[in-house]
Amino acid sequence: MKKKSLILGLVLAMVMSLFVACSGKDSNDETKGEETKETQDTQETQDTTGGDEGAGDALKVAIVTSPSGVDDGSFNQDNYNGVLAFIAENPNTTVQAVREPSGDPAASVQAVADIVADYDVIITPGFQFAGISSLAVDNPDKKFVLIDSEPAEVDGQTEFDNIYSMTFKEHESGFFAGVAAALETKTNKVAVVNGIAFPSNVNYQFGFEAGVNYANKHLGTEAEIVELPSYAGTDVTNANVGGNYVGDFADEATGKVVGNALIAEGVDILFVAAGGSGNGVFTAAKEAEADIKVIGCDVDQFDDGVYGGGNIILTSALKVMSINVERSLNAIKDGSFKGGHALLGADTDSTGYVSVEGRHQLSDDTLAALEDVYVKVKSGEIVPPDNFSESTPEDFKGL
Repeated sequence: MKKKSLILGLVLAMVMSLFVACSGKDSNDETKGEETKETQDTQETQDTTGGDEGAGDALKVAIVTSPSGVDDGSFNQDNYNGVLAFIAENPNTTVQAVREPSGDPAASVQAVADIVADYDVIITPGFQFAGISSLAVDNPDKKFVLIDSEPAEVDGQTEFDNIYSMTFKEHESGFFAGVAAALETKTNKVAVVNGIAFPSNVNYQFGFEAGVNYANKHLGTEAEIVELPSYAGTDVTNANVGGNYVGDFADEATGKVVGNALIAEGVDILFVAAGGSGNGVFTAAKEAEADIKVIGCDVDQFDDGVYGGGNIILTSALKVMSINVERSLNAIKDGSFKGGHALLGADTDSTGYVSVEGRHQLSDDTLAALEDVYVKVKSGEIVPPDNFSESTPEDFKGL
């Protein structure tokens, strides 16, 4: 059994940055009316204010993101939308969006250090910001919200009164995607495409594989999970986790190569959790002669699936950051904010899948099966495997 404390140490020691889990632009874009400007050579900032009048105490908020920025239509934008939702109810609040262009962990923390004196709250979406814990110690009057990572240890300290960090049970959303893929495939061949084998991506992969195995065992499906050995992933413990990993979150060309190779193997449903690389998979699906469907992730990606012949998006697996960012800001506003770490899942409406009419192409039978599975995951009756759990996707073949 892998010890989580050891794993966390390995993860925080990595020198790579985690950009975003999934790809594409989200049509539910709440960033209308923003003013954009460029500052310095190393940062781009975007300032949004809620107006001069309104209820609520004024907060000065900054959100510092990876190179894809707050309008990436996916990971960063969902976090930013949480800030905008708070501003809608608290118009005196302002937000400054800062795009750190390198994605390097040291540069990311420095980008926060450069502005920490000017803001009350700083939102930091991504693994590369784990090192903000040192800034939190030096700035106890500032509040930090860290997404997709726990804060790095500082002199033996792992929890900080002014940092609220959150990670997500991506394996739950991946599980829903796997069940949906197994129920909807026509060729009985499905696959998951990931970016880099960081914990969040491996969680998606393991959840997906477990979902397929569960459907095969309990729902009468016969889906095969297709993997390309040359694109197998190596996780933060140096274990080979298989799957189909592009090796980058911003390599559309290789994403398309992987997508085409899987389609050539007969795969007709692809779950894509690969950042910008996933755009290449989307293109491969759109250009394919066969009827290929894609399951998006993190946010509703239905509009990204539109092409001349229809829409490739079957549904999207959701990781709901926005509501939790908004909750954090409300806690700061009402004085109930507490530092600590939260692992969020279906029990807090933080994982799921798109079932809104007009935003998916799932059959009624699949929707009914997914609803049943969702209730079981939410209650804890079904616990999908993650990167560091004792259970594995193979265990779900024998439930």
